[in-house]
Amino acid sequence: MYLAPRHSEIIELAKTDGRVLVEDLASRFEVTPQTIRKDLNELCERQLLMRIHGGAIIPSGTQNMEYAQRGKIAAEEKQTIGTAAAALIPDNASLFINIGTTTEAVSQALLRHGRLMIITNNINVANRMRTYPQFEVVIAGGVVRSSDGGIVGEAAVDFIRQFKVDYAVIGTSAIDHDGALLDYDFREVKVAQAIIANARHVILVADSTKFERTAPVRIGHLGQVDTFVTEYCPDERIREICLESDVELIETMRIP
Repeated sequence: MYLAPRHSEIIELAKTDGRVLVEDLASRFEVTPQTIRKDLNELCERQLLMRIHGGAIIPSGTQNMEYAQRGKIAAEEKQTIGTAAAALIPDNASLFINIGTTTEAVSQALLRHGRLMIITNNINVANRMRTYPQFEVVIAGGVVRSSDGGIVGEAAVDFIRQFKVDYAVIGTSAIDHDGALLDYDFREVKVAQAIIANARHVILVADSTKFERTAPVRIGHLGQVDTFVTEYCPDERIREICLESDVELIETMRIP
């Protein structure tokens, strides 16, 4: 498929950053916003991008993006989310940490904590935390996804159900307007549901790009979590759901 040079660069930027914004692209390419809107419309007509307010994103489809690509999206935002979520967890606690680049940011921020017991189905989290003597790291059994080191399947679900922990740190691939938490892999969703059911306090960590994406498999509802940590929540209905369901909303980069 032939793409003009500017169109190719726009696609690559969208893959790297998760989204592209009209004003940023106009400044980058030194063209008018109207020209960029035309570019985005053409790329959307070819189903290479999907329009959002003020820009465009890579279409969600039914499969998630590659792990390395997801790690680049909203990297600074994920770091602030990780720091804020880690601050909610005291020393000497037990916790689940599930699959995701944002949950991995939480694990990085936890490295200065005192004694913790961490149960995880994320090989990357286990590898990061296992070398610290103050942590007891317990890893689930099951099928290891080659794409991201996540451990999924019925064996992982059965393993998680053996525990009842103080905290759970979970991620999601998309947040729908009605508060539904969505993902791509039904096997991963089953593990996430077991994690939610077996934790006393559930912390959802997700950056704001998750409001712009869709995914086909339902994890649960925002009302099932206790704390939602994001850098900014642009959806007023989501704010209302948090208020109605007594979910604490923490925004790490919101400008007052």
